[in-house]
Amino acid sequence: MDPDTPLPPALRRLMTGTLITGLVLPWLIDLVSSGPGGWPLRPLMLGFGILTALALLRPDRGPGPETRAGAAALGSLLLTVTHLVFASHAYAWGLLETVALLGLLVRTAHRVRRPAAAVALSAALGVAVIVLPLRTGGHDVVSFSFLLTFAVGGVAALGCYLRLLDARRARAMTAVRQNERLELARDLHDFVAHHVTGIIVHANAALMIQETSPEQVKPLLEGISRAGGETLDSMRRLVRVLREDDHQAARPGELLSELDRLVGAFSGNGTEAKLDITPEARGVRLAPEVEASVHRVVQEALTNVRRHAHGADVAVRLGLDRHTGGELLRVEVRNTAPGARSTVPTGGRGGFGLVGLRERVEAVEGSLTSGKTADGGWCVRATFPVLAAVEGSPA
Repeated sequence: MDPDTPLPPALRRLMTGTLITGLVLPWLIDLVSSGPGGWPLRPLMLGFGILTALALLRPDRGPGPETRAGAAALGSLLLTVTHLVFASHAYAWGLLETVALLGLLVRTAHRVRRPAAAVALSAALGVAVIVLPLRTGGHDVVSFSFLLTFAVGGVAALGCYLRLLDARRARAMTAVRQNERLELARDLHDFVAHHVTGIIVHANAALMIQETSPEQVKPLLEGISRAGGETLDSMRRLVRVLREDDHQAARPGELLSELDRLVGAFSGNGTEAKLDITPEARGVRLAPEVEASVHRVVQEALTNVRRHAHGADVAVRLGLDRHTGGELLRVEVRNTAPGARSTVPTGGRGGFGLVGLRERVEAVEGSLTSGKTADGGWCVRATFPVLAAVEGSPA
């Protein structure tokens, strides 16, 4: 599964319902334990608890996380000071408010981008939680505050740990994208050599026939111009760094035979793999770097099936999509549900294979999508730009 893939709607609803239930119960406890009377401090305490919970429940609405955290900390501290100065008798300190402030503390330490702001806001929220027992005015204020200090420390540590995981994940995704760029650059020599060889052949032919058949020189020069333009397009799409590893890319002009070999090698051990190429797809001409990317998409998809969907059958299909902007080569790798139950989906939960594939596909002006199928399998779809159809292309 793509790391950026959102949670299923049913799971999101379940998590939201659980969180709401977990916040309603503390508020009911506050309602019962705060006692009657106490206007307006008691309604202020109950209302502020609801506002703090709403700030926690709706992170994507309204002000950003920094504003929410700052407002919640400041409001809680002001309410505590108001209780100390004006309250005629002690109140419960607000269980819902405590839970919501701790939740905002986790989110602040986790998601606030600027480290200085994250530290300052986390400290403010922590202090607001620790001084909440002062509202009770009892003899156990110090004990309760001491216990809340441990809670604040644990929650802040959780937020920092989540922040560290995000940083590691971001670095890993950056490394994967960089590796794909370097791998594309490693293929640059083959692509340029392929084009330049054709240019040299056309130039030599033009030199040989310029006197005997001058009418044939113009088509040769046009071919040189076209090949030169395609070479420049290829070079613009690729990075200028080399990657030193053993990667077997498809040789220019041999994509279909390479795919046939790749799919044929996958079959066996109780699995079946089929390659289906429409006549229209056989007749298109692709840039060499696009051929390499098509080969890589199929290769990576088959590798994921072998790793995470043992016993699943695979169908690889190549077709042509026509739209208003021209034609696109469609590549689809679809597998059935695995024969044995797997705890990891075919897309690789938490992995970065699809991140690297998307980087490679988008580098050649294509697009990539993936997801589960209705029968419990997995499907990877990619589209690539084509240069032109070639009539009579061999199958």
